[in-house]
Amino acid sequence: MSKVLPDLSYTKTHEWVKSATDGSVTIGITDHAQEALGDIVFVEVPQQGRKLAAGEAFAVVESVKAASDIYSPVAGEVMESNSQLTDSPEKINADAYGSWIVRLKPANPAELKALLDAKAYEQVLKDEK
Repeated sequence: MSKVLPDLSYTKTHEWVKSATDGSVTIGITDHAQEALGDIVFVEVPQQGRKLAAGEAFAVVESVKAASDIYSPVAGEVMESNSQLTDSPEKINADAYGSWIVRLKPANPAELKALLDAKAYEQVLKDEK
């Protein structure tokens, strides 16, 4: 069973979101997503300053099996991308929750309320089986 952390928010498309005290959010893919992808061989991260719409694809994660778009859970501006993933994409396989993809400044923090909590995300995983 995939690991789901209680202190994060989630999307139905398997992104995790961690809110920071400064109002920014950190986004990555869930343990379930990295397990489904298999060995990750390439990660394309967005440029700093890029403005994203909620639901917009902002990154690509490629594995030996497939390429998968990563979607922004909320609208906002990219504050920072995890450039380490360009050289070491396998870090996501080693620790999906420790290997963030992007830090975002949300345009409308109220959008975060629409995200799933850990219990609701676990239900999404059960429903997919």
